[in-house]
Amino acid sequence: MEGTQQPPLNHWEQKLAKGEVVVREPPKFDIEGYISNYSGRTQVNRLLLIGGTCQPLAVEALKLAINMLKKSQDVPRYRHAVILLASIEPNDPDARIDEEWVDRVMRKVVSDAEKFDAQLKSYKHNLIKESIRMGHEDLGNHYYNSGDLENAFKSYSRMRDFCTAPKHILDMSLQIIKVCIEQGNYMSVQSHIMKIRNLTRTTEEEEALKPKLMVATGLAHLSSHNYHDAALAFLDCPNTLGNSWNEVISANDVAIYGGICALASMDRPTLKSKVLDNNEFRNFLELEPHIRRAITFFYGAKYNACLSILQAYKNDYLLDIHLQKHVEEIYELIRSKSIVQYFVPFNTVTLGAMSEAFGTKEEDMERELVGMIEAGKLEARIDTQNRLVTSKETNLRNSVHKQTLQMAQHYERAARLRLVRMQVSLAGLEVKGPKGFGREQLQRGLPYQQQGIVGVGMGGVEMRTGVGSGGAGMFGEMR
Repeated sequence: MEGTQQPPLNHWEQKLAKGEVVVREPPKFDIEGYISNYSGRTQVNRLLLIGGTCQPLAVEALKLAINMLKKSQDVPRYRHAVILLASIEPNDPDARIDEEWVDRVMRKVVSDAEKFDAQLKSYKHNLIKESIRMGHEDLGNHYYNSGDLENAFKSYSRMRDFCTAPKHILDMSLQIIKVCIEQGNYMSVQSHIMKIRNLTRTTEEEEALKPKLMVATGLAHLSSHNYHDAALAFLDCPNTLGNSWNEVISANDVAIYGGICALASMDRPTLKSKVLDNNEFRNFLELEPHIRRAITFFYGAKYNACLSILQAYKNDYLLDIHLQKHVEEIYELIRSKSIVQYFVPFNTVTLGAMSEAFGTKEEDMERELVGMIEAGKLEARIDTQNRLVTSKETNLRNSVHKQTLQMAQHYERAARLRLVRMQVSLAGLEVKGPKGFGREQLQRGLPYQQQGIVGVGMGGVEMRTGVGSGGAGMFGEMR
């Protein structure tokens, strides 16, 4: 009927209309137990993500976040949490901004900023490097606690010119990495990881730092969708991580991120050697036994059981602050790899058998296979009349002939180079270099032009001999 206005969309309908993630089923974790694995700002960040994404837990998560925020100085996130709660449950008592608390905290934030700034100016006037460094750190901590990440990053970065010991650079870099992970600025994360690795450290410092550097590296690779390198970083994380960096990540997260990234990017033998037989990572897997079961099923070619476990925990991963935007892509990679691995032993398999093995309808299986074949992920053909999937025949004879021809060409080139070297030597046209010339220059990395010796070959053609690239290494072996 014309003129009739549609009722306004609620919070969840608006998110769906924008194509954003909405979780309608409760996850498997208990929210209070889950959030107790973390500390600091990441607790609130994770609660806000759950509150804005998970319909069954939204109100509980947001009320917890608001209570935590009222114990901090982060007014902007407090306002955000209250507004989000009001859009979901407008009648809740916490869905109204406490203006008195906001005014009191804002006055304190401004007052503290002025105090730290005045102290920093005083330190600069006295020209004491250590005091200036500590002044920038205090100001950065103040900005970080009050939610101003941009100014916190600037203050921590200014500490660099006043660091007088490697430990100062180390502490500064770790602070910046923590801020940049929260901002999503992973280019800076990688840059400061390299700075830390270039520092001279004791064995004790190395052991204490390695877990943090590995998880920061893993998160950086994960953000760029480089799941193989992310898996290697998480798998290389020592089990001494514990709760030492739970303001960024927990040990449970390492097990989940490392496990599913490995499933998405590694073949079965590599999963066995890098994950299941990894004594260090086994301690992390004990915290999340379902990840170990999924990897074990995949290694044992029980693909449907593996995919069923992952599907059961999908809602949990959609509520993870680092994993949410990668879940669909990772799950698609794991499923595609499972289908390819399932098909490897067969020349021909029925669509019915494949659909039964993967627990899906035959029509859906056919559409999925067509998409994989078109994308070049599966080398096969589908016989729609007989409902068969047939592998493409490869001409092994042509492949062997091609490899043999390449080997013969390589041998011919090597033989020609040796013959030229022998002819130059027999004709007395070899120019001897200074004593010690040859392999030592090669080890020192001198370029080819500096290592070669120019002589006159047959027919007056100038030729270069001595130690160099290509066949030069073979010449050096001739006597």
